[in-house]
Parts: sequence; C-alpha cells; structure tokens
Amino acid sequence: MQLYNNICEGVFISRPNRFIAEVEVGGKMERCHVKNTERCKELLIPNARVYVNRSDKPERATSYDLVAVWKGERLINMDSQAPNKVFLEYLQSGQYMDGITHIKAEATYGDSRFDFYIEAGKRKIFIEVKGVTLETENIAFFPDAPTERGVKHLQGLARCIDGGYEAHVVFIIQMNGIHHFSPNAATHPAFGATLSDVMKSGVKAMAFDCLVTPDSLTINNSVMVKFD
Repeated sequence: MQLYNNICEGVFISRPNRFIAEVEVGGKMERCHVKNTERCKELLIPNARVYVNRSDKPERATSYDLVAVWKGERLINMDSQAPNKVFLEYLQSGQYMDGITHIKAEATYGDSRFDFYIEAGKRKIFIEVKGVTLETENIAFFPDAPTERGVKHLQGLARCIDGGYEAHVVFIIQMNGIHHFSPNAATHPAFGATLSDVMKSGVKAMAFDCLVTPDSLTINNSVMVKFD
C-alpha cells in the first residue's frame, strides 16, 4: 500500500509545465509538484477536484505533491512513483507468485534496465512495471503519449526470453472499476504492435486495477489484457 500522510483537498487551476500545477488549497494558490510527467489532459482540467500531499521538507521549492484527481465519480491516483511501490509490496506478500526467494529492483539485462528481477525456485524473471492513468468508458489504456522508451522496454523483455529467462510486463491501473486494459494503439501504434509481437515470443502481459483513496493506493484485482 502506498500511503500519504499529509493529504489536503484542492482545486486544480492550471499546469504551467509538466512538473508544476497551480492548485487552490484552503483558499490559497499553491504551486505543486506533479508526480507524473505524462500528458494527463483528460484529468488535469480547470476546477477538477484534486488531492495534494504536503511535504515535510522545508527546503523544497514546492510545498505540495499532486497525487490524485477526481474524474467524474472515479478517483485516480497519478503518482508515477506509486506503481512500483505497491507492486513491490505485492511481490513480497506472495500474491503475485508463490515461492519467491529473491527480489532485486532496478535489474539490468543487456542494455536494458527493468524495474524488477525475481527468482522463484528455478524460475528467473525480469519484470517491467507501467503505471496507467488513462481511462475511457471503463477501459484503461497505456500510453497516454508516444513512448519510445516503453517500446524499447518491451523489446528488451523479448531479449530476456531469448536468453532463457521469463519476462513480464505489468500494467498497474491507478484506479478501480476497470473492465479491461488495452494498449493505446491510437496514440502510439508502435507500442501496441510491439506488445503484440513480444507476447507472441513469450513475454507475459498482466494488468491489475487498484483501490484508491485520497491518501492510499493498493493493488486490487487482475484485469484482462485485450487488444481492442
């Protein structure tokens, strides 16, 4: 579970750049750090209700981090650091796979660096985690902007298969109530095509939705991966 200790509700006003949002908090305008560099155009709209976490580091340039936003009746966590944290906990709990004896974060294979490397008995697995905040009609999509880095990660996972390892890509959907997950071929056709190709070569793709509250994020249920 990702927990936030100093949550305040606010109203989103604007996003001058991808790192900064102007948010009204307690009747005062605050410059907040945006913990997600994706576009998030469907989320960060004027007057959207948001949650910010007050920092306990007085030396920071911004006093708050923007961590969640309401999209209609659905609360979406948009902290790009949270998916790896909740997935690590999921690994450690044994819910992802039985018999894990070794977990290494930031593991390298060839010229690629992946979020995790795990061992379970004779199984040796590289895992790449992607946070997902884009949703349309209860379908979650990734990416929300073209990502050559994401394509390279998929290609690197395929090379792990060639080297005799297992390889997984895990999409952590930072919201609840999702019907299924699909690659966003409309925004980045190459990502969807590459995902399809590497899955045929043996890379496993999995998706999980999350329970989201203003001050927490927790992995909930597995969600079907489907090519729309």
